Amino acid sequence: MIANSPIPPVVPAGHLARHPQPVLELPHELGLELRPWRPSDADSLLAAGQDPAIRQWNLFHVASPEEARQRIERMHERWQAEQGAIWAIARSDGDGEAVGLIGWNGIDLTGGSAEIVYWILPAARGGGVAVEAVKRLSGWALEEVGLHRLRLCHSVANPASCRVAAKAGYALEGTMRGGQLHADGWHDMHLHGLVQGDPLGGGTV
Repeated sequence: MIANSPIPPVVPAGHLARHPQPVLELPHELGLELRPWRPSDADSLLAAGQDPAIRQWNLFHVASPEEARQRIERMHERWQAEQGAIWAIARSDGDGEAVGLIGWNGIDLTGGSAEIVYWILPAARGGGVAVEAVKRLSGWALEEVGLHRLRLCHSVANPASCRVAAKAGYALEGTMRGGQLHADGWHDMHLHGLVQGDPLGGGTV
């Protein structure tokens, strides 16, 4: 009788924490990059926490500059703990203002999966910023980190996120009934997925 061999982790523990969080370039014409959050970005995080659309769809609220700074500190702690990886979508010239957030929650290196989250401040909405950021970070997660499966979830009442998912190459896999509690009650949630071997981008709505 042959004993079952343990399944090795998809990505070994320590793969993230032993490296500094990288800066990732977006297409040059956008004038944006993905970089780690800085304490000086607290005002941008506070503005996001007051934006009605971000609060509605991301269940995100920041009440004070001090809370914003604490959140930024926790982002760096989560990178070291390999539990999350959050970037600022920031202007790549001038003062480097943060105009959005994108990253991974629920990182499971052993199982090779994570969930992407993002939001964009009003001044940077449109022009494909969200799509390009999702594509860039998804490519990093699959090709450079070695994760196997990525997921993107959003309320069925948020068609804009459905379009972002499709354009970034995430396939709609189904609907999670009563998947998340929002301020106005329980929302059904669309589940989109991207796995190793899927093409990035080029999707249609």
